[in-house]
Amino acid sequence: MPTPSLASLPIRRLTLRDLTSCADLSEDRGWPREEHKWGFLLTAGKGFGIDDPEGGLVAACVVTEYGPWDQPELGAIGMVLVAERHARKGIGRRLMRHVVSAMGTTPLTLHATPYGRPLYEELGFKSTGRAEMLRGRFTPGAAEPAVSTRAATAEDLPAILRLDEEVFGADRTPLIARLPAFADQLRVAEENGRVIGYAGAWPNMDTHVVGPLIARDTETAKALIASLAALTDRPLRTDIDVRHEELLAWAKARGLASVAFNAVMTYGITDLPGDWTRRFAPLTVAAG
Repeated sequence: MPTPSLASLPIRRLTLRDLTSCADLSEDRGWPREEHKWGFLLTAGKGFGIDDPEGGLVAACVVTEYGPWDQPELGAIGMVLVAERHARKGIGRRLMRHVVSAMGTTPLTLHATPYGRPLYEELGFKSTGRAEMLRGRFTPGAAEPAVSTRAATAEDLPAILRLDEEVFGADRTPLIARLPAFADQLRVAEENGRVIGYAGAWPNMDTHVVGPLIARDTETAKALIASLAALTDRPLRTDIDVRHEELLAWAKARGLASVAFNAVMTYGITDLPGDWTRRFAPLTVAAG
């Protein structure tokens, strides 16, 4: 039988059953397999993909929705990948058009690499900021911030969710409630018994990714990163909003080096909701 044209291949919803195919697709494009992250995103969000008649996936992406389940206030697009053998044939554009259409009037956001940015601009996304990816082994300084941090407990979840919604600008309960199972560490910063920040460190290949990182101020963010670093022997990786210049300088002075910059882009809104001054790093760039 003749092989169907790429333009006629249906786009379908992905599930956890597609985890291996998604990881294979990452590997095909030279990315880490990131099965732990793929599993999290396919569970917390909506996966979209195109099957390859010869096996595996032609393309895939994930959308994570925030706000009321029946009327999301924001959708984050991530993990947009096209198999190398099908690259530069308009598949990524077709998949993205489908996702944008499927999301209707819901505002969208994504982190774009320099390679992907032209496509997103063509689709109407606007650049509203930048994030700097850092990676390296954290070396403690002589005097770290004297902000109290501790391991989060189940009793902290309501306070974490309240703080997260206030700072992020939308309810992320389905995502944040999964953090205790997804992350190796989840810590809170507190003052007089009140939670003023929280951060997670989750395993991704040979690193621990610091995110989300929500904090009252830069000193609190520093304390959370230092406390997470003290309890792992892996290199750290994180993506910090470039407006947080003091935190970036501090992290670089402690061994984390700049790896790349990604553009933060939006569709349907001129800027992200919430309070950027307390939002230092996303859970993952794929989910905002």
